[in-house]
Amino acid sequence: MIVVEDVHKHFGGFRAVDGTSLTIEAGSITGLVGPNGAGKTTLFNVIAGVLPPTAGRVVMDGEDITGLPPHDLFARGLLRTFQIAHEFASMTVRENLMMVPGNQSGEGIWNTWFRRGRIAREEQKLARKADEVLAFLTIDHLADEKAGNLSGGQKKLLELGRTMMAAARIVFLDEVGAGVNRTLLNTIGDVIQRLNIEHGYTFCMIEHDMDFIGRLCNPVIVMAGGRVLAKGTIDEIKANEQVIEAYLGAGRKTGTVAQ
Repeated sequence: MIVVEDVHKHFGGFRAVDGTSLTIEAGSITGLVGPNGAGKTTLFNVIAGVLPPTAGRVVMDGEDITGLPPHDLFARGLLRTFQIAHEFASMTVRENLMMVPGNQSGEGIWNTWFRRGRIAREEQKLARKADEVLAFLTIDHLADEKAGNLSGGQKKLLELGRTMMAAARIVFLDEVGAGVNRTLLNTIGDVIQRLNIEHGYTFCMIEHDMDFIGRLCNPVIVMAGGRVLAKGTIDEIKANEQVIEAYLGAGRKTGTVAQ
């Protein structure tokens, strides 16, 4: 689904991404791991249109999407989440989901004057869909709660719910497990697997929790120094001496990647 071809992203003399090439197969849950500063989030930002690449290109379904803005990629079904959730804190959880679909009738001033019935019907339909999504996420009991009152893990579930409101095809998850307790992390993992199996979502995720990556991801891609260092199953990655050295440093090859 996604092909990254020799992508570079430089900030002055700093090469955050330095000639990265990789593929993300349709229907996969691909893990992207590596030590801090490896260039993982910068690469996500280039793929998702947040940053233009210095060089190289990104292809989706055979079409060059390099440099397209996020709203164009959103329309194509390419979405990303962030390490720190971005919710509308003063709105309810249900309202946060209802905000997602584009081109709603209520966005036009003319419609608010002369087509109020149409807007009301559309909002009722969106509310029903939002409630179905919340039930899928097992947080339907929080539908009327202000989103700003949710825990970190619940906000991550809400972000996954947004992708369902947008009919996503591929979702880039940036440290979905950061700051999330183990119980909620297991729930998030279950939701990701169900979206992958039942709805055909493709995922690529940055994550430092190797147990979480091992549970969900195949393949796992390792970045270091702005480049791809290795690709394989989680067991192959954990046994790779280059990967161990990238995480732990030379002279500390213990045979396992740091957890």
